[in-house]
Amino acid sequence: MTSTYTVTGTGTYTGTGVNAGTYTSTNTGTGMTPAARTYSPPAPQTQTQTQTQTETQIQTHTHTNTAAPAAALPVVLAGARGHGRRHLENIRRLQDRGAVRLAGICELTPLAPDEIPDGLGTPEQSADLGALLDSTGARIAVICTPIPTHTDLALTAARRGVHLLLEKPPAPSYAEFRRMADGVAKAGVGCQIGFQSLGSHALPAIRELIAQGAIGAVAGIGGAGAWARAEAYYRRAAWAGRRRLDAVDVVDGVLTNPLAHAVATALALGGSPRAEDVTGIETELLRANDIESDDTSCVRVTTARGRRITVAATLCAEQPGEPYVVVHGSHGRITFWYKQDRVLLQRADHGPQEYEYGRTDLLENLVAHVTDGSALLVPPAATGAFMKVVEAIRLAPDPAALPAGAWCPVPEEGRRIVPGVEELVAAAADTLALYSELGAPWALTPADPEEVSTR
Repeated sequence: MTSTYTVTGTGTYTGTGVNAGTYTSTNTGTGMTPAARTYSPPAPQTQTQTQTQTETQIQTHTHTNTAAPAAALPVVLAGARGHGRRHLENIRRLQDRGAVRLAGICELTPLAPDEIPDGLGTPEQSADLGALLDSTGARIAVICTPIPTHTDLALTAARRGVHLLLEKPPAPSYAEFRRMADGVAKAGVGCQIGFQSLGSHALPAIRELIAQGAIGAVAGIGGAGAWARAEAYYRRAAWAGRRRLDAVDVVDGVLTNPLAHAVATALALGGSPRAEDVTGIETELLRANDIESDDTSCVRVTTARGRRITVAATLCAEQPGEPYVVVHGSHGRITFWYKQDRVLLQRADHGPQEYEYGRTDLLENLVAHVTDGSALLVPPAATGAFMKVVEAIRLAPDPAALPAGAWCPVPEEGRRIVPGVEELVAAAADTLALYSELGAPWALTPADPEEVSTR
């Protein structure tokens, strides 16, 4: 199955994909696009006054509470190196506003003074999270530690009445996720799961467009992520690229960790974020790198609404691009580049409309929840469907190694690429087909995808 789009001189393009049809559009700029197309979606642009007014009309999000609380909330960060450095910078931003105060850092090896950003002082440090929470009187714990540690550390905080920002994926299995979510609920504390894309103001705007019938009946949701990671990425930690470590689940694959946002965002836009919304899951898990887990995979979710949601991803792209989610309708489509908070609306008898949105920071939203009861944007229940996908990947056979001819090394960059995989990833998002159904010579045959029923 292929997907071909052709731009004519009049600005009209015709397409065959989830929905064949003719849409009027003018396409300029660059960006990652669906496969085999001769056009590229517009690059980010400054909004005109009209666009800004349109955004205001269609947005229904809860605005960020910018008022600082009466007293800065003490925060402990568990896992301050690697991705945790971003949390340090964000805590500093909120500390500068008087919203929080970095009270402690939990690391196996204490941070040196030059590892702590200026302005954060000398927070207490300990390898014992429970003791650190007790000694600092923390109100919030940010947990950015290896995946298998998430549940136990989250419950350590919850039992002390400490609210949580828990990095994604929240757990390596559905059983561990339920143990965490049930424990947090029993403790009566707030828990925010760190899917930052779900704080984008574009999500309620897209939902409103769908509700208004802007693209007709929704036929399905596609997601595409084509990134590149050096082989050193899998050597950064003992758990990196592993499915299990010392008989403990890790499930560090392309769809469950680096491009997990594509899966979670697609499920959210499909109106199926909860565990009970999922009725079936098909997976195709492959790897070009010498790892245990997958780096080039796709998944197709069937929902209780009868919709198909297909997400394809790779860490072996020759030319990496911005990941996106696309909502296919009977009369058009909405593409959402979720890292950029950028939306492109294309529909019959209209020119393209592009919007850029802000987003609510998830730690900031958690602070508002603690101080004034604001609703959490990403509570555990809103990631239940994602965790069903994690569970399906965990239970699937180990990823198949791509044949030697399907990938090639890039010695100067220390990484492996799969030629043509970017186009395949985009075609999967465009047609909602799996790699094998698209005719990839190295993919599994159509009879082979691992299918898991969640009923």
